[in-house]
Amino acid sequence: MEVLYKSTRSHTTPVTASQAILKGLAEDGGLFVPDHIPALEVSMKELSGMTYQEVAYEVMKLYLTDFTEEELKGCINKAYDKKFDTEVIAPLAYADGAYYLELFHGATIAFKDMALSILPHLMTCSAKKNQVKNEIVILTATSGDTGKAALAGFADVEGTKIIVFYPKNGVSPVQEKQMVTQKGKNTHVVGIHGNFDDAQTGVKKLFGDTELAKEMDAKGYQFSSANSINIGRLVPQIVYYVYAYATLYGQGKLTDGQKMNVVVPTGNFGNILAAYYAKNMGVPIDKLICASNDNKVLFDFFQTGTYDRNREFILTSSPSMDILISSNLERLIYKIAGEDAEKNAALMASLSQNGKYEIDATMKEKLADFRGGYATEAECFAKIKSLYEDCGYVIDTHTGVAAAAYDKYVKETGDDKVTVIASTASPYKFARSVMDAIDSKYDKLSDFALIDELCKVSGVDIPQAIEEIRSAEVLHKTVCEKDEMKDVVKNFLGM
Repeated sequence: MEVLYKSTRSHTTPVTASQAILKGLAEDGGLFVPDHIPALEVSMKELSGMTYQEVAYEVMKLYLTDFTEEELKGCINKAYDKKFDTEVIAPLAYADGAYYLELFHGATIAFKDMALSILPHLMTCSAKKNQVKNEIVILTATSGDTGKAALAGFADVEGTKIIVFYPKNGVSPVQEKQMVTQKGKNTHVVGIHGNFDDAQTGVKKLFGDTELAKEMDAKGYQFSSANSINIGRLVPQIVYYVYAYATLYGQGKLTDGQKMNVVVPTGNFGNILAAYYAKNMGVPIDKLICASNDNKVLFDFFQTGTYDRNREFILTSSPSMDILISSNLERLIYKIAGEDAEKNAALMASLSQNGKYEIDATMKEKLADFRGGYATEAECFAKIKSLYEDCGYVIDTHTGVAAAAYDKYVKETGDDKVTVIASTASPYKFARSVMDAIDSKYDKLSDFALIDELCKVSGVDIPQAIEEIRSAEVLHKTVCEKDEMKDVVKNFLGM
């Protein structure tokens, strides 16, 4: 059955999957959502005998219904290849009572690779399918990981340019070095004076600028997005939750139909939304535990039903979660509002104008699948240290937030179901914070000396993504104010 995509903010004509991927954002500022969530067509027993690539096809073909089998399998096989340092693509590691779903084995050692390895192929395929003549300009805001993964995915892809904005002092040194050393004639990286929310708001404004769109069209350009607001990012993320369940089922850790819990460290809400979609497809998932750091706007929302970004923005050691406007939450709000576009649009307008909105009791009841959790910096660091000392397993700071939040959840509820924790980045990406957590004596070392120590401590080889930036030349030096983003884009495009 065909799946079409509609906006969360108005009853405009639905579009195909390829059209939604190309547009990125709906014209009314809403996000594209499927007109229904399809059910899995194969059993867990069958899925448990499949490779990651085969599972990806079984999931993605249900959402991307205007892609042929040849097109979709072509995109999948180009994405999940030798760029990943493990054949299984997303391995599970058991430590201290939970299964860590390692989503960081791709080219940029973060979970964003799981979707951004395939998005360029989906996008170029979509452009051909829709006879797009314009060059596609990928415009993206990043809190650290999306930027590098998108740059790596789109570098020198024909018919595309990519412009990435990041908060100048709001990412880790390794994250910044990965971005500013990115090669590729079509790549542009810009630091802005501001935080991630400023960058994301600026990008959304550019998408909504109709005059700019006309100017660009006249010059042969059109915008699209590589952020998690793009449905082409969200659909590939559903795959690894299906794969995780099938793997545990195949290993005899879960029996047919037995429910598991999922814990996801999240800022922009895309990664946990993908788990929610997996659950709605029929994967036996019970609780979706949404883990926040000190910027606990999502935790407070699940506790109270009020989303309120009017608070201090805190820079933490888990910068990819340092977000106060969780864009993908809108897709869930639309769903629990009974897919009432007007109701959702009014809530989003309130967020834009007043910095907050409140859902009603009926909507709140529909959040029963979710549980908010959070961990402070101290709790995150304590978990990284104890997991290393007790199990010899080293995790990054974002995963540390999730693991600490999960410990609290078990203590509060006694719920000891089989649990998968989304491990979203390699500890090498946040080596200073990770090594500080293990022992503060390491703090005096330089960034790359720390990385060498982490290698000794963890027994895990230094990833290629880190080795290659040790002596890489800085190629991107542009920095701007948040109100100069439009000028920077026009300058890059020669307009």
